[in-house]
Amino acid sequence: MCLLVSGCLLCVVPAAALDDEMHAHYHDATEQLGKVSFPISCAPASEKAFERGVALLHSFGYEEAEAQFAEIAQKDTACAMAHWGIAMSLFHQIWERPQDSTLKRGQQEIEKAQTIGAKTERERGYISALAVFYRDPATNDYLKRATAYSDAMGKLYQQYPADLEAGAFYALSLLASESPEDTSLTSRKKAVAVLNPLFQQQPDHPGLAHYIIHSCDSPQMAPLGLEAARRYADIASSSAHAVHMPSHIFARLGLWQEDIQANLKSVALTHKSGAMYMHGHELHAMHFLLYAYLQTGQDEAAKQVVEQSKEILATASTHGDDTGMLEYYGFAAAHFPALYDLEMRHWADAAALQPAANASPHLQMITFWAQTIASAHIGDVEATRRNAQKFDDAEEATRKSKYAYILDGPRSSHGEVHAWLAFAEKKNDEALRQMRQVADTQDKVGKAEVDIPAREMLADMLLQLNQPEQALSEYEKSMKTDPNRFNDLAGAARAAELVHQPGKANSYYAQLLKNCDDGKHSDRPELGRAKIVLAKDGQ
Repeated sequence: MCLLVSGCLLCVVPAAALDDEMHAHYHDATEQLGKVSFPISCAPASEKAFERGVALLHSFGYEEAEAQFAEIAQKDTACAMAHWGIAMSLFHQIWERPQDSTLKRGQQEIEKAQTIGAKTERERGYISALAVFYRDPATNDYLKRATAYSDAMGKLYQQYPADLEAGAFYALSLLASESPEDTSLTSRKKAVAVLNPLFQQQPDHPGLAHYIIHSCDSPQMAPLGLEAARRYADIASSSAHAVHMPSHIFARLGLWQEDIQANLKSVALTHKSGAMYMHGHELHAMHFLLYAYLQTGQDEAAKQVVEQSKEILATASTHGDDTGMLEYYGFAAAHFPALYDLEMRHWADAAALQPAANASPHLQMITFWAQTIASAHIGDVEATRRNAQKFDDAEEATRKSKYAYILDGPRSSHGEVHAWLAFAEKKNDEALRQMRQVADTQDKVGKAEVDIPAREMLADMLLQLNQPEQALSEYEKSMKTDPNRFNDLAGAARAAELVHQPGKANSYYAQLLKNCDDGKHSDRPELGRAKIVLAKDGQ
């Protein structure tokens, strides 16, 4: 996405003319990306464009940021920090681990920055810190390099405590270097401790709001991120990712209408852009939109999201999109239909799902996970065994692939698959033990924002085993970490009925109907049951 400009022409452009040209190519005046202050020792005309690039980085607008920094580098050849910016645009912290080719490019940009030489010690500190990450790109130990970068950024922030940018990037680095094995949330709490005072100081800074949301993206910490969530979309209203991002907190807290509105606005912004790489941002917003529609009984709207995702995926494939989002496309192709069928309790449809022909093993795992759960609910023992074995085979293939790192740390799907296999085989104690173990881990670190809680699955098992009292207890525990979920509320209400607690049953059914606009958009039997029970009790 670099803009190609002749180096010879740049050599003869007077400084004043260069200043005018940089101003002329600056962004649309209506663009809102938040307030960033990042002084640099480059040409004066480069500073606003550079701050725009940094603002884009803070909202993960990596493609646009790279283009912005590349333009600066071409027009202001003495600007070392422009090459730092390009290298930062290639480092998608907390999103993905860069491929070898990306690491090599990043190293080359850092070397250019070092060769040009920054004029201030502070700038040299930024370049040196990022150089630690890109040093020896052939080394595959991502976490070691990410941790070294974080340590370097921590020292830079200590040296320049008044530099909000250093604080913001240091906090992000803490999240990026968090070990998958760590369930203590120590890095996230440390990041919040850095970010909150700075956010109070500069409440219009996009990175501070953004990284608070990411730091608080867990059941225990989600309430702490609500203020930032409700501000971020206004701070950077031109960024599709920024407008979507508050829904990470809204989904954790069961604030479905805010979740839906955020993602509808985000999708609209991706359409306004028209860039192919925005399909990834669009699908990400649609993923959350699908989940929120399912929790509010907007079944047809949820189905439309699944169908629209198929159209987007087909378009991206037709255009040969190679922007780095192809991996997310594969995830969406697998998870959207699986989530829809499982949440809707369409067990036969979920059991019939098939992975895409070209799906990598780690993406096949999603489909085999859904098949196993569905076939266990149907009671087809042999199908459950086959599906669980397919899952295990795909997991083993993943372990031997470049995506092996995704198997590090607490993983829900493996335990859930084997718990449902045990359940199908009538090994009830083993099934409950395994599912409870997954649920206990999720209580510490949270499930994925858009997924089914293991605690809810545990409660479903107990209800099917005619243990409604224990099921009610587990549904209620699940609602503490994942409030306002449709199936939790419906399950808790039914379990309360069975243990003759009409007050609780009525309360949960009433909340379910309230969330679902009195069931106007769904014919799910749980909503019909809610209406019958409440009408019987005169409510």
